[in-house]
Amino acid sequence: MLAPLIKKEFRSFTRSPLGWVLFSYTILMEGICLSTAMKSLADTPLSENLVYVTFHTPNFWFFFLFLFPLITMRSFAEEEKSGTLECLLTTPVETSHLVWSKFLARVAFYTLLWIPGIVVFLSFGWITDLPTPFILEILVSSHLFLFVLGIYFISLGNFASCLTSNQIIAGIITIGFLIIQYFLGFVTVIWGSQFVAAEFFTLFSAQAHLTNACRGILDTAPLILYGLLTAFTLLLTHHAVNYRRWKR
Repeated sequence: MLAPLIKKEFRSFTRSPLGWVLFSYTILMEGICLSTAMKSLADTPLSENLVYVTFHTPNFWFFFLFLFPLITMRSFAEEEKSGTLECLLTTPVETSHLVWSKFLARVAFYTLLWIPGIVVFLSFGWITDLPTPFILEILVSSHLFLFVLGIYFISLGNFASCLTSNQIIAGIITIGFLIIQYFLGFVTVIWGSQFVAAEFFTLFSAQAHLTNACRGILDTAPLILYGLLTAFTLLLTHHAVNYRRWKR
């Protein structure tokens, strides 16, 4: 039963204007980030590689964080508003299948969004006839971290969407979650690293972990942390949807 649900959810992106708008938006912003990085390297020689500079442009986090509310805000809220969620909850479909199908379909779509950017990075030397300004391990580690971080953010967005029947409110709640997550990484920057909980806030610093990944240093601790947080958020989503089911 899970596979048909995933297929249905994935088709909601590929057969709707929203999916193609998101795909175009991602390609455009990835292109802007890459172009900005190349201009920076051309204007001022830097010791960092192209992947690092691309993912540290001012545009990147703005585009990255606002991608997830757009991907997830319709997952439960739209079905609640249209009444299809009530039909699903009164069928023999298991709650876990419903939650996992929405989550996995969005993870698949999110993965698809990064393929054009990866292809551009890999074809850089062929297109420009210049030595590639990064090594393959850096490209793999940076995108692996962004994938793990992305699935956590998708789980947060799905959880926000199951709390309301209004997709705009779901998007706002998701943005709130992600902004809190983002600014946790600045606590040690503002207050220093000498207080007791400094290590805790450093562990939640997505910016610091991305910096390390873009230098080829892939720490397993944040990957495990975001994996556990994803599992916990999916559990919360399951209980929230289950509550709706039995409430009816």
